[in-house]
Amino acid sequence: MDATVMGALAHKMGIELIELSAEGGYATMPVEGNTQPIGLLHGGASAVLAEQLGSLVARANAPEGKTAVGIELNVTHHSSARSGRVHARAQTLKAGRSLVATQIQIRDDADRLCASARLTCMLIDAPEN
Repeated sequence: MDATVMGALAHKMGIELIELSAEGGYATMPVEGNTQPIGLLHGGASAVLAEQLGSLVARANAPEGKTAVGIELNVTHHSSARSGRVHARAQTLKAGRSLVATQIQIRDDADRLCASARLTCMLIDAPEN
């Protein structure tokens, strides 16, 4: 997916969208370049990955002329990664007329749970280009 759909921050962080539907999605992100000073995956990087993927899934649920914006993000960090990639899987929990809720799990290359997140997005009128 190009930078205009993913956004500049996702591009800078190396987030790659692998699959996307109204039911859910899958994306990956490198650990390298997204770490704390002590070499662990930064919790903020996990939050960006979760919100990026969850927002795209919410947008996939939006009717024509609408888009999704995040209004609440909750992330619990369970463990961290030092190398490789992290893998995010999002699932739509509830898609309504004005709100979409998704849950996201982020795992490392060894399939260990690094973070779990829940994102609520509001569906708003899409800006005209």
